[in-house]
Amino acid sequence: MAGQGAGRVLGVNLRLRRDELGISLSELARRSGIAKGTLSQLESGAGNPTIETVFSLSNALGVPVSALLSEPPASDLVVVRSADTDVLSGDAVDLRMLRRLESPGSLFEIYDQRIHAGKVQHSAGHPGTEHHVILTGRLLITARDQTQELGPGDYLAFRANGPHEYAALTDEVKSVLLLEYPPDVHPAGLDSLHTG
Repeated sequence: MAGQGAGRVLGVNLRLRRDELGISLSELARRSGIAKGTLSQLESGAGNPTIETVFSLSNALGVPVSALLSEPPASDLVVVRSADTDVLSGDAVDLRMLRRLESPGSLFEIYDQRIHAGKVQHSAGHPGTEHHVILTGRLLITARDQTQELGPGDYLAFRANGPHEYAALTDEVKSVLLLEYPPDVHPAGLDSLHTG
């Protein structure tokens, strides 16, 4: 997100998406469970969004997370520098969105994911399928009423619409998270969200 922090990009996209849907801050607060004052701060770019906040807004607006956090690419060659991306922190997980990949009928988001030891990250669920590739450490993922222990090089995928959780079994787990969205969760392109 070169040039703008996650909070600033979220503020711009949140306001544009809310205006596009014709809903008030009060209605978005009701749908997302986030206080109206907090939403106002986020829209002004002054807030510090967490993973939980961004996923709640994504669910409430019916858009992928990347529709709220991405700027359109400036060229055909896209380089994402670690120093230029903001971290969204949750109870146990830090996420850095690296890329949004869009083609007709499909949408993917690629994240650098770090899971911290000693805590559990809970998710109530969200649209799409999660694909995990473990780079370092050992990770316990519970999803679809099953628990799997994963190590370096292991891959796991599951539909993420139900409750799921992550727990690092080592000091820190580094992994790549790919979110694959179904065709019905495919918002207007970011170019249209950033014009006007």
